[in-house]
Amino acid sequence: MAKILNVTQLGKSYQSGSKHLTVLSEIDFHINKGESFAIVGPSGSGKTTLLGLCAGLDYPNEGSVELCSTDLASLSEDERAQLRNREVGFIFQNFQLLPTLTALENVIVPLELQGVNNPIETGRELLAKVGLDDRMDHYPSQLSGGEQQRVALARAFSSDPSILFADEPTGNLDEETGEMVIQLLFNLNKEAGTTLVIVTHDLELAKKCDRVLKLKGGRIQSTEINHEN
Repeated sequence: MAKILNVTQLGKSYQSGSKHLTVLSEIDFHINKGESFAIVGPSGSGKTTLLGLCAGLDYPNEGSVELCSTDLASLSEDERAQLRNREVGFIFQNFQLLPTLTALENVIVPLELQGVNNPIETGRELLAKVGLDDRMDHYPSQLSGGEQQRVALARAFSSDPSILFADEPTGNLDEETGEMVIQLLFNLNKEAGTTLVIVTHDLELAKKCDRVLKLKGGRIQSTEINHEN
């Protein structure tokens, strides 16, 4: 099976005053195209740092990341941004919607940046898929947390990404709303055939993924296959 992400001997450390802080060390794993993959671990284990390195949002001190058959170290900052725009979708814990734009406008921004034909029509279709066809003209401040995350879902899938990175996607939602958002996420993902990488502390959510990588103290503790999926 073709790999979409290949991480080799990855390390990340920071200098904080006189202290040398190692966040990640000797991280090795790969993710296949179309796979759902969870990264779990306690707070401070390096989950979000690892996600940022995999997406090319940050630079490692050691090792390499190949994303969509491209060595990220070989790219300039602009080339990394172009790769992300073409291939990558993001969902964040705090939604990261633009407050001055309506739900529909938030979804069509990436479509317009890519020069997609009929971005408004595509945006409307995506918002309908996440059950927000009657909330398209509302601003983020007029939407509940669950509705805002559904807008973020529609936006993430709008550019038809090859791989989607979700950082604690239910972190700011109550249990019932979180479950609904996760069901939508997996349904959209299955329909689009996207590779899904979820950073979470929620072990029930991790069980829904094909494989689970457990981090502790910046190192891989285990990588497990979920056989019931």
